[in-house]
Amino acid sequence: METSRFAKPLTRRFVAGETLDEELAVARRLNAEGFLVSLDHLGENVATESEAGASAEAIRQALERLDGLPATVSIKLTQFGLDLSYEVCLHNVEPLVRKARELGTRVEIDMESTVYTERTLEIVEQLHASHGAVRAVIQAYLFRSEADIRRLNALGVPVRLCKGAYQEPDELAMQEKAEVDASYLRLAKLLLDEGVDPAIATHDERMIEVARGYPKDRFEYQMLYGVRRELQSQLVRDGYRLRLYVPYGDAWYPYFMRRLAERPANVWFVLRSLAGN
Repeated sequence: METSRFAKPLTRRFVAGETLDEELAVARRLNAEGFLVSLDHLGENVATESEAGASAEAIRQALERLDGLPATVSIKLTQFGLDLSYEVCLHNVEPLVRKARELGTRVEIDMESTVYTERTLEIVEQLHASHGAVRAVIQAYLFRSEADIRRLNALGVPVRLCKGAYQEPDELAMQEKAEVDASYLRLAKLLLDEGVDPAIATHDERMIEVARGYPKDRFEYQMLYGVRRELQSQLVRDGYRLRLYVPYGDAWYPYFMRRLAERPANVWFVLRSLAGN
């Protein structure tokens, strides 16, 4: 599927390309248009230490080539060996965080399914204590998220808030959209009132409105590259900081399909984006 001639026009709307050069070209163009970016080298759940090391090398190269670009990097810890061991993952990620701190940027550590939540937050907190230069991601649909945000706020760890895209059991996650939306609004306000440089990650205009009354330098919005492009441009014109999550690499198919399959509403969302803005 990754090599299909029919797939390329579709994926290029949402994926910068397969190479770092293509990614950086898109990042520079977006920056010239007023956007911040976060580079995401696609991939997850590696099976060997050599694969984990290759992922770390790819991000090291991306950081080395930022050349003043106001960009962060986004990573999933399973791509760096979390399935192998906590120690292997930390060994691969810690040098990246040190490099990000040297460059005046940060590593955004994506949240995966609840199988990994506790270990991910442990690594985030350990790296923050040693180096800073990290931002955690918290998913609003998890029942545990308010407690996690309160702890991260107290530690001074920046947080990106998203709704959550994995299928989770009823006892761990809210299942009704209205309940998730209410949780998102409540947690966003908690971050905006008490957090450090929070990121409000959403394409939902009702969720966007929760931050409108706060100083524009107090937070940033985050969205996916290629989704709701007119809304993205309007936020930049209004003077808000907006960071676009820009994926690249040849492992685009799992990324793309997961966004469609794990939450059926995303299918309509992508189709709307292709048809309009």
